[in-house]
Amino acid sequence: MTAAATPSVGHGRGTSGYRRLVAAVWAAGVGCFALLYAPQALLPLISGDLHVPPSSAALVVSVATGTLALALLPMSYLADRVGRTRLMTVALVTAAVLGIAAPLAPSIEVLLLVRAAQGVAIAGLPALAMAHLTEEVRPSGVGVAMGLYIAGNTVGGLSGRVLSSVVADIGGWRAGLAATGALALVCAVAFHLLLPPPVARPAAPLPAAPRGHLGRHLRDPGIRLLCLTGFVLMAAFVTVYNFLGFRLLDDPFGLSPTLVGLVFLTYLAGTTSSPAAGRLGDRFGRRAVLLAGVLLTLAAALLTLSALLLAVLVGLVLFTIGFFAAHTSASGMVGNRARVGRAHASALYLLAYYAGSSVGGWLGGFAYERGQWPAVVGYVASLLLVAIGLALLLRRTPPLPVAPPPVG
Repeated sequence: MTAAATPSVGHGRGTSGYRRLVAAVWAAGVGCFALLYAPQALLPLISGDLHVPPSSAALVVSVATGTLALALLPMSYLADRVGRTRLMTVALVTAAVLGIAAPLAPSIEVLLLVRAAQGVAIAGLPALAMAHLTEEVRPSGVGVAMGLYIAGNTVGGLSGRVLSSVVADIGGWRAGLAATGALALVCAVAFHLLLPPPVARPAAPLPAAPRGHLGRHLRDPGIRLLCLTGFVLMAAFVTVYNFLGFRLLDDPFGLSPTLVGLVFLTYLAGTTSSPAAGRLGDRFGRRAVLLAGVLLTLAAALLTLSALLLAVLVGLVLFTIGFFAAHTSASGMVGNRARVGRAHASALYLLAYYAGSSVGGWLGGFAYERGQWPAVVGYVASLLLVAIGLALLLRRTPPLPVAPPPVG
């Protein structure tokens, strides 16, 4: 019996190794995504303290997500040379140390350089963690392990935003970033101590042919449309979360940084809408759920124009639910269309997704500077109208023909 067919390879659910592995990648997800999104709640404070416009302050988020997107594929190839566990550990520690160093930046230029380097380091997690779980966990436990890892990402993004804003209300934005860096360092240490030694045999180097999967995916009109959909959806989502804090700190709301940070708890709506969207997609089709999610997101964005705080918060909850439903559907459709080279297809989608966060979130700052929140909503609505058009085109895109069986 070959190693590939041996059912005993990998950690089974309920074993000590399984619990340690899942806890390790959960901690890694918390640390990395706390670092990535912590500045989002602090953008108004950074803008005021460093005397830069909102669009420049938004670059603190956009630069990190941009370099993360660019580093995803190189990190995957680098892992084949140095090993996944070693690269993930180095990446986590490096990102945490940069997170502690970021508050020392004397200017916006230095802060952006630190954040750019941090994005490259953070890319070592999403590029590798899912592949590591798939190889190290028995098939019967992969689904639960992956779900817990994604939950760690969500908890990290939320905790980074909330922790940084609460601490910033006491000691300023620099203290808020430092607190998040300290949290990430604790998570990096936990990851290193908890991660069990690899049990799966190292994968053999891929032959040259699979590298052509990228070209194959780019030639598929369905995957191109899905990547563009991920780009515009994430651009709209990050824009709202980047600049809503500016509005809530000003009149007529006048909230404190702590209360603005607590508004990010609406992000939890995504943790419930994602699995629900998956179930609805199985029943009614992912294309239909994608279109419905985008329509809900657009309607919710318009609701945030209200001068009533309750209406704005309800709009933000619905906006988050709609976004995560659409994103879950789009990312699932990528995996379905990619009959071969699914890792490459997912990497392409993630690249477009984080590029949307980087470019779209930055451009939203110019809308805010020109016309405050109504201009931001207009910009977001235009992005979502593009997403609706893409979703309609996807409904007309035929499925791929059945691929021939592999030779050999």
